[in-house]
Amino acid sequence: MPRTVRMPFGALVLAIVLVLTAAPAPAQAAVWSSSDRWGTWSSGGYTLYNNIWGSGYGSQTIWANSPSNWGVWADHPNTGGIKSYPNATRHIGRRVSQLGNVTTRFNVTVPTSGVAFTTSYDIWSADHAHEIMLWVNRYGPVGPLGTLQVTASVGGHTWNVYRGSNGSNQVYSFIRTSNTNAGTIDIRAVVTWIRDRGWFGDVTIGDVQLGYEITSSAGGREFVTNSFSVSG
Repeated sequence: MPRTVRMPFGALVLAIVLVLTAAPAPAQAAVWSSSDRWGTWSSGGYTLYNNIWGSGYGSQTIWANSPSNWGVWADHPNTGGIKSYPNATRHIGRRVSQLGNVTTRFNVTVPTSGVAFTTSYDIWSADHAHEIMLWVNRYGPVGPLGTLQVTASVGGHTWNVYRGSNGSNQVYSFIRTSNTNAGTIDIRAVVTWIRDRGWFGDVTIGDVQLGYEITSSAGGREFVTNSFSVSG
């Protein structure tokens, strides 16, 4: 006949506590979350993308409380090459000459050690022939494509401006001369500055994206967009 073994009450409580504390806490979202490589969610004119598009990637979960308050937990190995660009996107669909006072505001909380990434805007022409990148902060061994053209104050910030090609489109990288986690950028001023230099014509501005271009984040890191908007 089997014998019932009774665990002392104190030991039972300790065992429960150990089980609860050992279990990893999943990423929480009031509205939406996804660990799918191509997970997407649209709301209020914005679309969020998990966007794990590189090679040799690890795990990544995106979550959102709203289109302007979202983030990712990413655990990508310490190897070279971009692994992902989780982002929030707003479509514009107007020519440079027809833009009103288009501005964007951002506020982020990001890791600063043991990582390689940049917090960056990606602004596309509608035909994807031109890509404008605005790096507001960067950490670890990451760098822009192309060659340095000039240092310029435009759109409310001072940038080192690079120009190059990735083989598919022209890339204009504006690298802020010092890191910042919050600010306002005049998008119309930036794209007008490029047009005035003759680098492109009166192109139609398509998507404006803000996200994290992550190369490595071994052990897992949290990237949080506290607020983000595109207006005008």
